[in-house]
Amino acid sequence: MTSPKLLLPLRIPELGPSLGKVITGTGRAPGGLHLDTLRYRLATRLIEDAGEARRLAGREERHAAVAALGRTAWLEAWEEAVSGVAHLLIARIGTRLEAEARAVRMPRSRRRRLELNAAERRALTARLGSTGASLIPALDALEQRAGPALDASALERAKVEAWQDALKTAARRLEAAWLELEDAIDSEAERWRQVAEDVARWRKPWWPVVVVGAVALAVAVWLGLVFGGYLEAPGWFARWWQGVFGR
Repeated sequence: MTSPKLLLPLRIPELGPSLGKVITGTGRAPGGLHLDTLRYRLATRLIEDAGEARRLAGREERHAAVAALGRTAWLEAWEEAVSGVAHLLIARIGTRLEAEARAVRMPRSRRRRLELNAAERRALTARLGSTGASLIPALDALEQRAGPALDASALERAKVEAWQDALKTAARRLEAAWLELEDAIDSEAERWRQVAEDVARWRKPWWPVVVVGAVALAVAVWLGLVFGGYLEAPGWFARWWQGVFGR
């Protein structure tokens, strides 16, 4: 009769040091956006996930503990952060374009065409989200090392340590993704700043004014010539004049 395999306890490493700037911030306001609230939310979510994983591991719920800090948890946290950043940036872009359009007295119908449509909003969000590309390989490695760690015995400590290292690597990749996200915000803000400057240079076209003015001037000259006796009034004009003024 064989004795049951003694599994090595799962120890969840502290992620704070590896999250780096996600915890401490960069001191920047990319694109004029203040991201502290979103950054805190991202860091808090992952730290809470780690706390839940420790609780589950302490109860020997190994699969649930690993899942609490698995691939899905990291991706959902990242995607939530990107969505929040995109929402802030889109709102700021819209406010800037609207302000510039109002300043140059752009007609409302034309101003509405400046609003980012659904496709533009999705594209902007996708560009921001792509900064997390470096996170994906780290999450793949984390997923691959989770299985061996679950079944690691006291003689297989290296398997648990490999999983712990993968967690720290994922945290470092998330920090790198956040830094790239801030750079991407600056790039997007610059792109839309140029659009706003184009809006600020907009002027109402002069040709309608010129055409109307030319027609009015021609009519005034013609009337002057008619009333001055230099031109004979056409029959229709004489009848209209008599019908209106009675003479």
